[in-house]
Amino acid sequence: MRILPPVTALAVVALAAVAANAQQSGAGAGNASAAKPAEAAKPGATIGAEAGATGAAQGGDAAWVEPGTPGSEIDGQMFHAQVLMSAHGFSPGVIDGKEGGSFKLALRSFQEARGLEPSGKLDTPTRRSLLEANRPSTIVVKLGPDDVNSNYVYPFPDKPEAQSELKFLGYRNMLEKVAERYHTTPATIVALNGPDKMIGTGHSLRVPNVAATSSEYAGASDQGASVMRLLNVDAQQPQGDYVVVDKSEGVLKVYRGTAPGGAKQKGENEASQAAQGGAGQLVAAFPVTMGSTEYPLPIGRWKATTYAFLPPFKYQPDLLANAKSDKELMLPPGPNGPVGVAWLDLTKEHYGIHGTNEPQTIGRAESSGCIRMTNWDVLRLSRMLKPGFTAIFQA
Repeated sequence: MRILPPVTALAVVALAAVAANAQQSGAGAGNASAAKPAEAAKPGATIGAEAGATGAAQGGDAAWVEPGTPGSEIDGQMFHAQVLMSAHGFSPGVIDGKEGGSFKLALRSFQEARGLEPSGKLDTPTRRSLLEANRPSTIVVKLGPDDVNSNYVYPFPDKPEAQSELKFLGYRNMLEKVAERYHTTPATIVALNGPDKMIGTGHSLRVPNVAATSSEYAGASDQGASVMRLLNVDAQQPQGDYVVVDKSEGVLKVYRGTAPGGAKQKGENEASQAAQGGAGQLVAAFPVTMGSTEYPLPIGRWKATTYAFLPPFKYQPDLLANAKSDKELMLPPGPNGPVGVAWLDLTKEHYGIHGTNEPQTIGRAESSGCIRMTNWDVLRLSRMLKPGFTAIFQA
């Protein structure tokens, strides 16, 4: 998507105030889309009931089957591989135990980085390398305020005009928030626990094991650190210098070293740079959505100059594919906003690398030209590279 986000420090401070106000006072856009207060103390809520509100209810009359037993929706082997890949810095997108395109892209990138055959398959050498992370696939979490307290918006308004009247584009309910906090989908939380499991403060749920080991976000703004903490983004991330997005691959790769075509590092000669294909060491990779036929990926070499966390969205229908309104609007910040929780501004006017309100569509849907990632992945990316990094987009 192409927007004109505010990028000054003053704007970030203002966004923090908007978000804080929304958390405290709620927001409304008519009777149907009024934001409800925090539901943490609501007794008797089941994840099955909340799944219906997010469109993730279990299909038909199929009975829930516990993970690890025949008939379960969760492929335990695939699920554990996704958790381990994420721990190594090679994100599968949503962790759902499904062998989709994003999983194969992440696995091939991991294999490439480790000098393994990039088959996209869980062969023995790949399993051995993944298991170096030494992390179980799930954990049982006793839900606290950070898990379930929020400024919920339900029903969530579809029309941009109604969204513009809200103060904060928050989650629909507790299940949607818990799913994003643990890098998965509402349907996966239901599949892991069963639809009758309770949700709310003090209740326990089994979730993907993505809990951060460090929350010391040195160098991050207060706003950025707050969002990273809420989305379980580990402060310790692989460090890179530039990214490459290849239209034919559907993945954003993070490299450490000299960007192709850039100035050589001290002691590096033309031969050594050429031997690396002009590239550095691959340290991380993320599935992305990149452009469309109408708004293709902007091929070229750009800089990501500034980061904004919880940015508002300037809705400009003439710059959007499939615009739902012909009016220019300012939409408020929030995880369910069109650009999610972060915007990394590019030197290509109107373009950026940003989050999403639909993490399950990454790698499958189209964008309005920008690079779209899951909310947790764009936050991880912001920890891996300093503002000013080079972004190379190629066909």
